Amino acid sequence: MTTTLTNLINHPLVCDVSEATDDHIISYNPATGEPIAAVRRQTTEEYNEQVARCQAVFKEWRMLPPPKRGEIVRRIGNSFREHELQLGELVTMECGKILPEGVGEVVECIDIADFAVGLSRQLYGLTIASERPRHAMMEQWQPLGTVGIISAFNFPVAVWAWNSMLAAVCGDTTIWKPSDVTPLTAIAMINVAHGVMRDQDIFTPKCGDPCDVFGLIIGTVEEVGEPMIADRRLPLISATGSCRMGRRVGEVVGGRLGRSLLELGGNNAIIIMEDADLDMVIRGTLFGSVGTAGQRCTSTRRLLCHESVVDQVTQRLLKAYTQVSIGDPLDSGTLMGPLINEAAVENMRASIEQAKAEGCEILCGGIEGIDRWADRDGHFVEPTIVKVPKGSMPEVVKEETFAPILYIFTISDLDEALEMHNNVDQGLSSAIFTNSMRNAGRFLSPEGSDCGIANVNIGTSGAEIGGAFGGEKDTGGGRESGSDAWKAYMRRQTCTSNWSDEMPLAQGIEFG
Repeated sequence: MTTTLTNLINHPLVCDVSEATDDHIISYNPATGEPIAAVRRQTTEEYNEQVARCQAVFKEWRMLPPPKRGEIVRRIGNSFREHELQLGELVTMECGKILPEGVGEVVECIDIADFAVGLSRQLYGLTIASERPRHAMMEQWQPLGTVGIISAFNFPVAVWAWNSMLAAVCGDTTIWKPSDVTPLTAIAMINVAHGVMRDQDIFTPKCGDPCDVFGLIIGTVEEVGEPMIADRRLPLISATGSCRMGRRVGEVVGGRLGRSLLELGGNNAIIIMEDADLDMVIRGTLFGSVGTAGQRCTSTRRLLCHESVVDQVTQRLLKAYTQVSIGDPLDSGTLMGPLINEAAVENMRASIEQAKAEGCEILCGGIEGIDRWADRDGHFVEPTIVKVPKGSMPEVVKEETFAPILYIFTISDLDEALEMHNNVDQGLSSAIFTNSMRNAGRFLSPEGSDCGIANVNIGTSGAEIGGAFGGEKDTGGGRESGSDAWKAYMRRQTCTSNWSDEMPLAQGIEFG
């Protein structure tokens, strides 16, 4: 590890693996299986202390004018720029995605900081016509409080930035619980943000530390996670992860009448019509299914291919899959790195076995593609293509396996494709490849894709920060990043001013 990387993770919670105790999390490199460093798990008591600090500084942060908050976020974004490569390398080392994707994730953090800076001057409300004479009504937005952020391993820095940069310009403070699998990237990002908060001259609270605008807590579900989602001091919990985790968060937060922003699993499909540009299909499908080793919530899981082109598409994909270089994600020629851990490998193995048991045909990869890597360091597998029998809908396809498994279906027309497309519990990302305006228009219509993201002639994987990100059904219904997603981090307030010397009631009510 370089000196710069070592400095980025320098923190009281971090120690050498040789010094670790049972109270530490060991961060492993999934490409080698080797430990990187140890991070001490924090306790419920430490969690409560951190929330109290975040709340204390919130009282003054909320009163800082939004453009001033935006200026601080601008400086944080610039600090991300200064450490772009090193942070990207750390993402690659800890979660296994190839270096261009690791750096790309840091670029997302920079982009959302830029977006938030512009937003800091656009937290617009409305003026509303009052039915009462000499009354003025308006709608305005107020800071919400301290926001809890729970993130997953596969995007260990971007999801935090999506939430924290917007929350910061909205006047909120945040407390972040990262995945236990990727604690070092979280510490690095917080160190960068705290470095700016210590050096800036805009926000100097009378009580508290400016660094507590961006709080961090690393701990177990029992010690930190459950207390966090049950904590009435946190009006909003933004959680990214599995559908199972999201149900638990929604249940507990809803039980205390708090707000949840849930971005959960995806089971994303591409519809390929007979008039599709197949060169574009192959490129879009390959990145969607193989990128990040299939460990994106937007990864392409299902290919719904018209019967007139399904054989050609399948053969071209099989050829493309043979050219996917698998190996060290830090090497420039690598296109697919490892899965995150051995449990992910075993989940992939179980899904392939289930697919075979349900009558599917393994065209490449499969169990053999897992076993070929079994004696090597790291958690590597080969991307797998599964052919589903015509007219069949195996149960395994209805679940999200966080691995590079692509199921190919044969469809006869768009009616059949849409029926199959929407016949899963998840509703995150979707795509259609077609040169027909009618097909594209129908796909984007109310009777088309039921997902939060619907694309025409691009794949399912990846999204720009300018558009709100999230999905429907078991994906949770939350929206992060662009558009009007900022409203989730604020409370709406309707205000009426009476500038007359009368007291008329609404709806013409006479009282007394």
